[in-house]
Amino acid sequence: MATLRRSLLCLRQTLNSINGANRASSETVPIRSEEALSRSRLGSSFCSIARQSSDTDLSNEENKRRIFNRLLYRSRQRGFLELDLVLGNWVEEHIHSMDDSGIKALVEVLDLENPDLWKWLTSQESPPEVVTSNPVFSAVRDRVMHNLNHASPETRAEPGQPWVRGWDDFKKGRDTPISGNQ
Repeated sequence: MATLRRSLLCLRQTLNSINGANRASSETVPIRSEEALSRSRLGSSFCSIARQSSDTDLSNEENKRRIFNRLLYRSRQRGFLELDLVLGNWVEEHIHSMDDSGIKALVEVLDLENPDLWKWLTSQESPPEVVTSNPVFSAVRDRVMHNLNHASPETRAEPGQPWVRGWDDFKKGRDTPISGNQ
């Protein structure tokens, strides 16, 4: 839902900027509906690229501080506790050593939807090639997989299987349900 909202806001900004440019020129060129549709299909990645080209000016300390704080907030406040912890800690440790390309890669990771990102990071599903080639995603995934290798094997799902179990699935007793956490 958040990606749809960002896409619509970006589309509105783009259309407003095009309409503003058209009003400034002597001749008006109507926007074709195919052009508007293709921009809306590009979604948040189009908006992110447009936003990042103007926002990643790390030349002065004030811009750098503002960008770092915004990205730290976005990584810690995703609304998905596991990702808040994983991404928030990773970004806090690595953001000060990132250059412009690293920041752009981080924004691409932060623009991904929470359920998909979590499944890709924990190897429940294989990510698309575009996501796999992202250096920030690869580093966070390596960190997650390293941490998961320390967990006991019986608490983990098989690769490609969801992690949906109750906290007492293995509890067997006379007055307890056979499975689940009721």
